[in-house]
Amino acid sequence: MGRFYITTPIYYVNDVPHIGHAYTTAAADVAARFHRQLGDDVFFLTGTDEHGTKVEQAAAARGLTPKEHVDEVVIRFKEVAAKVGASNDFFIRTTDPEHEQYVQQFVQRCYDAGDIYKKAYSGLYCRACEAYYTEENLVDGLCPDHGIAPVLVEEENYFFRLSAFQDRLGAHYRDNPDFVRPKHRYNEALSFIQQGLDDISISRSTLKWGISVPWDETQVIYVWVDALINYMSALTYAPGRDLFSRFWPASYHLMAQDILKFHGVIWPALLMSAGYELPEHLFIHGYLKLGGEKMSKTRGNVMDPFPLIEQYGADAFRLYCLREVSFGQDGVVSEEGFKARYNSELANELGNLVSRTVSMIGKYRGGTVPAPPPGYADPPECTHAHPGSPLAVEAIAACAAVRTQLEELDLSTALDGVWTLVRRLNRYVEEQAPWKLAKQAEAEAAASASVQISAAVPGQGAVQGSAGIALDAALWDLAEGLRVLSVLLYPFMPQTAMAIRERLGLTPVGSASGIESGPSWEGAQWGLLPPGLTVISGGALFPRIEG
Repeated sequence: MGRFYITTPIYYVNDVPHIGHAYTTAAADVAARFHRQLGDDVFFLTGTDEHGTKVEQAAAARGLTPKEHVDEVVIRFKEVAAKVGASNDFFIRTTDPEHEQYVQQFVQRCYDAGDIYKKAYSGLYCRACEAYYTEENLVDGLCPDHGIAPVLVEEENYFFRLSAFQDRLGAHYRDNPDFVRPKHRYNEALSFIQQGLDDISISRSTLKWGISVPWDETQVIYVWVDALINYMSALTYAPGRDLFSRFWPASYHLMAQDILKFHGVIWPALLMSAGYELPEHLFIHGYLKLGGEKMSKTRGNVMDPFPLIEQYGADAFRLYCLREVSFGQDGVVSEEGFKARYNSELANELGNLVSRTVSMIGKYRGGTVPAPPPGYADPPECTHAHPGSPLAVEAIAACAAVRTQLEELDLSTALDGVWTLVRRLNRYVEEQAPWKLAKQAEAEAAASASVQISAAVPGQGAVQGSAGIALDAALWDLAEGLRVLSVLLYPFMPQTAMAIRERLGLTPVGSASGIESGPSWEGAQWGLLPPGLTVISGGALFPRIEG
């Protein structure tokens, strides 16, 4: 058993959540569920970033104290995790007293190492991303991410000697070429380092809503330093035993590309200064865009995920995000696109496949999964008098490919592989035409009623000819294909996967630490479906969206 620790960025509570937050949380959940299927020791962290200028301003605009504001807004962010079906082990808030204490201890270590000093500073500051910019970093004088003009800020702050870590950071990147993924984001982060690093301000003297600098209570710690440390602090007080030694360093920090510099340059340098191991990987996904423009609360072009999830379910939302936009790349999303993919892939392909399979087993075999011919379900490399399933080789290859892709966090490609199997099973229905085999089997049975040479179906006493045997094989293949799909689909669409297993008559699986563990990945192999299961009919898994 391995260990796997994945984090989302902690989300900023200056405003309500949007689809981008749901997207990142859902993607992290896919990885966490997959690693639980493997039997790994898993910790999945998400939460909220609750200090800083924007929060203070948002609270003032509402006539509230910052704490009153964050206590209200954080409820919506917790709902994001719940509504997308996230199985996070802990939800951290940076206003947690335990986090605040840990941040002070961490920053003190950097100070004691001689990597923090005080000086006067003036610079162009974007209030939306709470970061300083140089003139050459601006686009037509505006923040490149938020499209607003920065303001000139002058104050005396504490600075972190980021420049002193340039060589060590460069060496780490060269020694760990998969530290940041995908590769073009690795190159981008390395370019930041190679262009030269300036020391950064890590405190604010004019802001009061934050964590006090431990050796100077007149200043508060810069919100981004405070936020980054959550990935470690959570492990010191989340429920459990020895979580820090069990899970640090993180396996993956998952985030959007706009915060790559903070995570790929500043965070590793802070860890080096404080004497801690660096995370194993950062994975940078792209932007979800509406009308070709990055969604941003500052720009006001956000898409609310809640109505879609409430009407069509979390699984449909999860599938849409990871199918519509290749994970790691930018992509355009819309409600129209969601409905089109829902109808074509969920209602027509997956939902119809489940419905037809269960219906045909009910109609032609009394609701009981038939037994395939002897040796039919064995691995393809085995040789028998009877040929094996025509689906076996393709299913085995799909399972192996999906596992590799999920291990690499190549989520969209993995889901493409799952859907290739969905479509192959649909084609198999047409190729085998069980309704034709059923008619042929009836004719064979009538013609040979007086000749007792056909094999009997176990438990049914029916006389079987070649068409009856072929029908049993085809129906077993489809049921087994759905069982394998339930294993592969579980990380992406957990409720759907469990519903498929229920329709097949498979008993529910257990739970791990109160979190549904789902079907083990050991089930991602062909030939494990026992005959004799009683299938359960039900309504459409994905009723079509009309209009």
